[in-house]
Amino acid sequence: MKIGRFSRLLIITLCSFLLSGQALADKIKVSGIYTQPLQQKWDARLHLALQAAADAGEIEYVFSEKVSNTDYVRVLREYSESGVDLVVGEAFGISAEARKVADDYPNIAYLMGDPGSGYGGEHGSNFSVFDNYIHEPCYLMGIIAGGMTKTNKIGMVGGYAIGEVNRLFHAFMAGARSVNPEVELKVSFIGSWYDPPKAKEAAFAQIEAGVDVLYAERAGVTDAARERNILAFGNVNDMNQEENGHRMSWSHLLYGIWKTQLIMQSPVLKLVPSKQRIIKNGP
Repeated sequence: MKIGRFSRLLIITLCSFLLSGQALADKIKVSGIYTQPLQQKWDARLHLALQAAADAGEIEYVFSEKVSNTDYVRVLREYSESGVDLVVGEAFGISAEARKVADDYPNIAYLMGDPGSGYGGEHGSNFSVFDNYIHEPCYLMGIIAGGMTKTNKIGMVGGYAIGEVNRLFHAFMAGARSVNPEVELKVSFIGSWYDPPKAKEAAFAQIEAGVDVLYAERAGVTDAARERNILAFGNVNDMNQEENGHRMSWSHLLYGIWKTQLIMQSPVLKLVPSKQRIIKNGP
């Protein structure tokens, strides 16, 4: 019901903009800055949501991918100088630095993936953060995994041992143990956000150790599950695709999807009338 009400409100709001004749004339300019290639699922969901808005004629959209944390602030400032209205990206690991950029450009809105821990979440009047609640479906998937394992061994392969990943693993573990207290949980981190061959290798090692159910926090794990004919659980996007693009069987993979498009629509709608007011009345 919540999504239905939001969708109706979205349609009404967009129609009012279109009827006013301002929406298309004064489209906001949005930039996306991503630390990983767009094949990586977190960044892919952000990009696809913004690209959908651009394809619908709601925004102008440019983006950069594979921007390292060490180079992120420079790129963030370059886009801020270029005249964009909204910057979407991620501030994990550079929370303080990203907020400093927002302070220097008070007329630009920043929407950053960041838990806000230690920095107070939103900052000033132009810096907002978002994160996801996929630890909740992770708990539910853990319940299913705990009931389906025959060897009593479940494996998990993640990128880095940071809070944003650990909470997913802990939720999955808690779900599995809630129905199977004796289950053994094996955890591996590959030290990368996107390295499918390395994730696949880690998954194979866990399978060799007796794991018969996997949690695929990173891309590559599902291929290992497919090849060894075992169940894998994914998250964020539909990982029912092999890395080479072919379709996988539902018997091999269950997943939880993060609906990013709704997250992106909200700031776009809020910025459009703000920009129109500034153009009409002056700052």
